[in-house]
Amino acid sequence: MADALMLSVSGCRGVLGTTLTAESAARFAAAFASVLRDRAKGKQIVVVLGRDGRKGSEVIEFAAMAGLMGAGCRVVNLGVAMTPTVAVMTDTYFQRGTSSGEYVAGMVITASHNPQKWIGLKCLFADEAGGGFGSAACAPPAIAANEVIKRFQNGQVTNAGWEHAGSAGEDHAGAHEHVERVLWAMEEAGFTPDAGLIGQGLSVAVDSVNASGSAGARDLLESLGVEEILHLGAEDSGIFPHSPEPTKENLSQPGGLCDGVRENESDVGFAQDPDADRLAIIDERGNYIGEEYTLALGVQAILEAERLRGATTNGMTIVTNLSTSRMVEDVAASFGARVIRTAVGEANVVEVMKKENSVAGGEGNGGVIWPRVTYVRDSLSAMALTLWLMSPAGGGKGKKRKLSDIIKAMPSYAIEKRKVDLARKEDAAPAIAAISKHFAGERLDTQDGVRVDMTTGPLAGKAWLHVRASNTEPIMRLIAEAPTVKDANAILDLADKVIKG
Repeated sequence: MADALMLSVSGCRGVLGTTLTAESAARFAAAFASVLRDRAKGKQIVVVLGRDGRKGSEVIEFAAMAGLMGAGCRVVNLGVAMTPTVAVMTDTYFQRGTSSGEYVAGMVITASHNPQKWIGLKCLFADEAGGGFGSAACAPPAIAANEVIKRFQNGQVTNAGWEHAGSAGEDHAGAHEHVERVLWAMEEAGFTPDAGLIGQGLSVAVDSVNASGSAGARDLLESLGVEEILHLGAEDSGIFPHSPEPTKENLSQPGGLCDGVRENESDVGFAQDPDADRLAIIDERGNYIGEEYTLALGVQAILEAERLRGATTNGMTIVTNLSTSRMVEDVAASFGARVIRTAVGEANVVEVMKKENSVAGGEGNGGVIWPRVTYVRDSLSAMALTLWLMSPAGGGKGKKRKLSDIIKAMPSYAIEKRKVDLARKEDAAPAIAAISKHFAGERLDTQDGVRVDMTTGPLAGKAWLHVRASNTEPIMRLIAEAPTVKDANAILDLADKVIKG
C-alpha cells in the first residue's frame, strides 16, 4: 500500500509521522471545528473524542484535542474507545446538549482495519435529521465531509482567542453505556424480556486485536450471560498480534481465532477490527464464514424479532451498499422487506437509512448498523444479534442452534475480491469507463464506480461485478459475486482483461 494522505467521506487517513503528523492532525481537527462553528450558530461546541488504541494513536489524540480546543471546543475525551462507542456517547451528550444549549459532535482517532503504521481521524455529526430510533450521530454526508476537506486543504480555520479557548475533560463510561444501549435495544425491540439470558449455554471466542474492542466485547458477553469466554488480543499494548483486517487469511493463522474456537470447543468466534465497527464470524467448527454473512445474520435476527413482536415486516426497508452480497436481498425478501443500494461508505448508507426510517442496514465488510443502538457500524450489535439467533432464550426457541446450521439455511454465493494499486483515486476512471462500455448490455449502476448486474447469459440474475476506487486506501477494488468461486473468478478475470485492453 502506497503511503498517502487519504481524504474522503470517511475522514482522513495517513501513515503516522509521514503523511499524517501531529501538525496536520491538529489542522484537520480545527477544520472540522470550523465547520461545526458554522452549524452551531453561536452555541458552545462539545466534541466527544475517542481513539482505537493502536500504538502511537496518543500522538494524534492530543494533536486533535489541541486543534479542537484552539478553535474553542470543549472536548470530552473517552480515551481508548470503539468507533460505535464514540457514536453512542455523542448521542448521550447530544441529548443533554439539546436542553443545555450546546452543539455536540464526535471525532474518532482511527485507521480502522489499515496496518499498524496507519492512523486517521473520522468525524461524526449528531445533527443530521431523520430516523425514528433515538440515535443520531453518524458519519457526515458527502457535502459536510467535503467542506471539512476543503477547509483543511485551504487552511480556512478559525482559532479562538484566550477568552474563548476550549477545555478538555474525561469520561470513561463509554464502553459500559454502549453495552447498556445494546441490552436495552434487545429488550425494547422485543427480542427478549431479559437480555441477560441470551448467552446462557453458549461459549464464545473473541479476538479484539489488542485494540479498542477489548473492554466492550467482554462486558457485552458477560452481560448477555455467556458462560465461557476465550478472549484473544485483549492486551492494552496497542500492537496488533496479526494483520488487523478480520479476513480468513489473518484469522486462520496458527494459534489464531479459528484454532481457538476448535481447541476451546466454542459455539462461535467473533473477530473485531481495531476500532470495532466491523465483525467477522467463525462457526463452531472453526471455519471462517466470511464478513458478508455478518450483515445477513443481523438482518435476519432483526426481522425475525420484529415479526415475533407482531410487527408487519412487509415493506420494511434494509439499506446496504453496492459491494455487499445479494444474500441480504434474499433474507429481506423472505420477510417481505426490500433492499435499497447506495454508494459505498457508511455515510451514504446511513443517509438513506434515515430517509427511509430503515430498521437495519450496513455493509458487507462485517458492518451491521442497528439504529436502535447507533447509526454507526457496530460489532457489539452484530455479536448480540448473532448470539440471539443461536440462543435457546432467543431465536432458537428453547434449543441451541448451531451457527453452521443457520448458515446452511441461507442462500449461498461466492464473492471474490481483488485490488489494484493506484497513484491517485482519479486513476480508476479509465478502468471504470472500459467496464461500462464492455458490459453496456447489462444493468449498470454508476453512482459509485460501476456495478454490473448480469441480465443476460447463464448468470443472469445470479451474478454481479463492482469496480470502484477505494475511499480509504490508494487502490481500485474489483468485486464479483456468483453462485460459485469459479464463476466469480471468471468474471474478475474478464474484468481484468477488459481493463488492460
